[in-house]
Order: sequence, then C-alpha cells, then structure tokens
Amino acid sequence: MQQVERIGTVAKAGSRTGRRGIVDRILILAGSVRLGIVLLVLLGLFCTVGMLIMQQNVEGFGEYYAGLSSRQKLVLGSLGFFNIYNSWYFNALLCAISLNIVIATIERLPKAFRYYSRPAVAVPVRWLREQENARTIELEEGLEDVSTKIAAAFRTSGFEAPLRRERSGNVYHFFERGRWNRLAFASVHVALLTIFLGGFLTAQLGSNGSLALYPGQTTNLMFDTAFDLEQIRRITKQLPFEIACYDIEQQLIRRDGPLTPDNTIDWITRFTINDEMGVHEAEVRVNKPFDHRGYRFFQAGIVTVGRARSIRLAVTNEATNATEEVTILRNRTTKLSDGTRLIFSEFRGDFSPGAADTDEDTTSFPNPAAIVHIEKPGGGMATAIVLGSAMADAPELVRPYGGYTFRMLDFERVADQHILAVQRDPGSPIVYLGFGLLTLTLCGVFGFSHRRIWAAVIKTPDGATELVLAGNANRDQDGLTKEIEKLEFAVNNEMREANK
Repeated sequence: MQQVERIGTVAKAGSRTGRRGIVDRILILAGSVRLGIVLLVLLGLFCTVGMLIMQQNVEGFGEYYAGLSSRQKLVLGSLGFFNIYNSWYFNALLCAISLNIVIATIERLPKAFRYYSRPAVAVPVRWLREQENARTIELEEGLEDVSTKIAAAFRTSGFEAPLRRERSGNVYHFFERGRWNRLAFASVHVALLTIFLGGFLTAQLGSNGSLALYPGQTTNLMFDTAFDLEQIRRITKQLPFEIACYDIEQQLIRRDGPLTPDNTIDWITRFTINDEMGVHEAEVRVNKPFDHRGYRFFQAGIVTVGRARSIRLAVTNEATNATEEVTILRNRTTKLSDGTRLIFSEFRGDFSPGAADTDEDTTSFPNPAAIVHIEKPGGGMATAIVLGSAMADAPELVRPYGGYTFRMLDFERVADQHILAVQRDPGSPIVYLGFGLLTLTLCGVFGFSHRRIWAAVIKTPDGATELVLAGNANRDQDGLTKEIEKLEFAVNNEMREANK
C-alpha cells in the first residue's frame, strides 16, 4: 500500500510539473520579442489600412462611400475597415501588445535589478581574459602595492573610487557607470503603454463631428456619421456648451476672384462659447485651431454658396438728390443721415427672381446682388434689390426703392457657411506624454551605455603578479576601449613613478 501511495504521489507531482511547464512556455511565448515584433507589424498594417481607406468620421466620407462599388462596400464594411480604429480586432491587438510588453518587462526586471543588488565585482579571471578589450600587464610589485597604485590610476583617469574585493587570493578593483541604462527598457515599455492607453481612451471616449456656422447662428449641436453595411446614418450630438457665431471671413489672394482654395489665404470663423464658466471668445483659422474643455475646432470646409461679409453702397435720396456711402456687415444694420435704417438681409452670388437654389455653386459670383430692407423713421418698409454686376448700369433696372436709389460699389466675398470639424480627444495629452517619454528614453538607451571595468591583480601559478584590465558594455564598445586604454596608460604611469 505504501509503495502504491508513493507512486500516486509521484504521478501527481509529475502532472503538476507538467502543468507548470505548459504555463511557463505560454508565458515565455507571450512575452517573447518575436511575438512582440509580429504584433507590432500587424498594428502597422492595420494603421496603414486606416490611412489608405477613408474612415467614416472624416469629412467627405459620404462622397467617398458613394463612389465605391457594391462589392467594395460589402467587403470593406464587413471587415470593419471604414472604422478600423474602433474595431474589436484593433483593440484586441492593442491589448495583446500591451500584455506582451508587461510580461516582457516582468521577466527582464529581476535580471536588470541584479546589477544593483549584486554588482559583479569578483568575476572569473578566465571570463575577463575572454573580453574583446582585455589586456594583461606583468608586474613586479606585490598585491597590496599594486592595488594601491591601481586605485590611484582610477582616480587619475577620471573614474570614481573603485570597489575592492578579494577572492581566491586575487584582488579585484571594479568601476561602473551608466548602470541605470540597464533599466531604460522598462521606461521604453512604460512609454509605449502610455501611448496605447491614450489611443484607447480616445477610441472609447472620444467624440467627433462637424459644425456648419454662419453669422447670427446659435447652436449646441454637432453632427457625425455612422456607417452600416448598406447606409450611412447622420447622428446628432450635443455639446456641453452653446456656440454663437458672429462673423466668418475668407481672405482672398484676388479680391474679385472665386472662393476656391487656390485663391484663398485663410478661412476665419469667429464665435463665442457660452457655458457655466462664462462667455469665451473663439477664433478658428486654417492653421490655428481652437481648444475648449477638451474639444478642438478645425477648419474643414465651406458651403459653396456665395455670400458677402459686407457690402458698400452708394445711396441717393430722391427728394434731396444727396448721395452718401455706407458699409453694412452681414445681418447688420446701418443708419442714413436722415435716420432711415438699412438692413442687410440677404446676398446672392448668382441672382435670379424667385427662391435661391441652395445646391448651386455660386462661389464665383456670376451675378451678385444684395437684398436690403429700408425702414423709414416715421414707419413703412421697402425692399431693394441692389445689383453688383454690369446689369446695374442698365437704365431699365435703375429705379428707386422707398425714395432711394442704390448702387453697389463693392462687396467682400465670403461663403455662406464655414464647416468646422470638432474633435474631443481625451487621450491626446496622454499620447503626447507617452511620445515625450519615449523620445527621452530612446535617447537615453542609445545615447548612453552601461560600462563596467575590472582591474584584477592575480597571482600566477609560477608566483608572478599580473594585472588584467578588461571591460564590458551593453553598447558603444569603442568608447569602452578608449576608457580601458586610458586606464592602462594611467596604471603604467603609476608604476613608472613608483620605480623611480
């Protein structure tokens, strides 16, 4: 019975050992460099797909999607390539890379900490002789005399006082610098995990949308698109503050040219943000986004309907025949000298009787015209259509409105609306922190090295005394060799001074 029990115990122990072996192999694989490289390559491929295939939260995705064939829509949509950064497999890949980094860090940290807890002062002499930059100096002095001179040579060479150990009759002098470099890999891993964390927070908690603004508009809504395999849905999202636009401007290269990008210096949108903290002035330019409470506003496009930011008119009073010039901003009013109010109501880039065609691109202003309301001091309203083209000189078109005749002298061209891209990116500060840390740690990893130098005074079997100088570094072997040569020169000087 006892023998059977022992066999059973051995069998159980063996099974536990087998299970531990499987777990160890899985952990070794999960933290291996090869797996990490494969996962990073996959991550790069997915990011490339995201750059080559327009994502659904990018302005203009609707037109891009409409231009694809039915088969392309089905295949790319089924694979999630239109929203790849929020797909389950992309997030799973980030988790796998993060797990690989964590396991690799845990595996390597104990080995790195040994450089702190147990510095390798007394090492086998044979190992020292095998180093690439090892050199041997035969001496006539005894161990203690040589040890004193070596300590002085270290100080003369610019090194700190070396550690001293005795082992097996030999005396070891040991110096090292840059020991922290052995732990730099952990900082690199932390930086990568920080970047991944920031990207994950942006993917899960971020918000994107677009906002079309025109002067006089107040809103707290933005719009986004959601993709299904067969259709695109428009999603309305509420902002935690209210936006009131009061001015949009387009600085043109040629003032009388079209509102095209090649004729534009800058798009400018001015608005106020009203929240519980008060009213905040905001201005968005092409290369100058605006940030507020984690939301960033970018210039994304225009609505291609030609409008005027301001008009300059020559107004003639029919009763007095007096003419005065006035400038009226969009959606604003001005007063004439007799108290009559002029209200800039509307502007059309291609005027025709009836309702305007909002789908027509009128940003080249083929037939501009302004609609101005006239409000008399004593009451009464009239509406004037002021043409700004050559048609304004036609006698049959020149007629008084409410006792005034109008002529458009100039107008400042602008689009009907500016479209702003709105992005809430809660992970961006974390990502920036991660990249900053990664840059610093990579500079530390590759710009410095951990160098260890030994000077071992040994007794040979024939009773002679030898000095073995050797060093070891994790990188920059040339720099280590120069330090060994410098130390060797200092040792020889010390010996010569002692023999005088």
